[in-house]
Parts: sequence; structure tokens; C-alpha cells
Amino acid sequence: MTRYILDACALIAALTDEPGVEVIESLFLRDDVEIVMNKLNLLEVYYDIYRRSGSMMADEMLDEIGRSPIRVIPEMTDAVFKEAGRLKAIYRISLADAVALAEASVTGGSLVTSDHHEFDPVQATEKISFFWIR
Repeated sequence: MTRYILDACALIAALTDEPGVEVIESLFLRDDVEIVMNKLNLLEVYYDIYRRSGSMMADEMLDEIGRSPIRVIPEMTDAVFKEAGRLKAIYRISLADAVALAEASVTGGSLVTSDHHEFDPVQATEKISFFWIR
């Protein structure tokens, strides 16, 4: 089974019908994949929706995620913790981006993202799989 790790921009694209939504929706329809997201990355989405639309919409998003095929990873393993620290130190990316990358790196999954600005330098030097939505 192929594992896909969502970062915040991928989930926001799916929730707000941004370009790339059809790519994410196609993943949701497949039975041969596992779709996961670290709770720290989900916090980024919650914060974004809360800031733009208030607590009710942010809470509704959490309910929607609970009904979706996304499995939220509630805690961080030691391996992900250390890999996130390494990636953040080398690439000077946000903590949440480092955690999403580390999940992909440690578990052998593909990071689902549209964030070329942050991740193109990582893709050029690391053996981490990326699944670009746009």
C-alpha cells in the first residue's frame, strides 16, 4: 500500500477548491493508498481556517477530517523527531514542514504538497518522495 503524507498546503487546497484539488480528491477515492497527516500539520490548517473564518469553521473542518480517509498521526516517533530536527537545521524550513518531510522520509511515503518554494531545494538533495499537486 502506498503511503501519502499531506502537508498543510495540500489539505488547504482540498478544502478550499484551489488548483490541485482534483489530484487530492483522486487519492481519496483509491483503496490502495494510506493517507496520513501529522497532527502538527493539521494544526496549521486549523489555525489558517480559524484566522480566516473563525472557530466554528475550523471545528467543522476537524469534523470533516474525521469523516475523511485521512488518518491523523497524533504523536511523533523518535525517528520522525530527529529527522525533522535535521531537516529544519539544514534547510531552514518551518517546523511543520520539517515534520511533514520527516514523516515521508522515515516512513518511505510520498509528501503531498504544492509548496515548491520550500521543498524544491530538499527534493534536489534528499531521497524523499514528493507527490506534487500542481
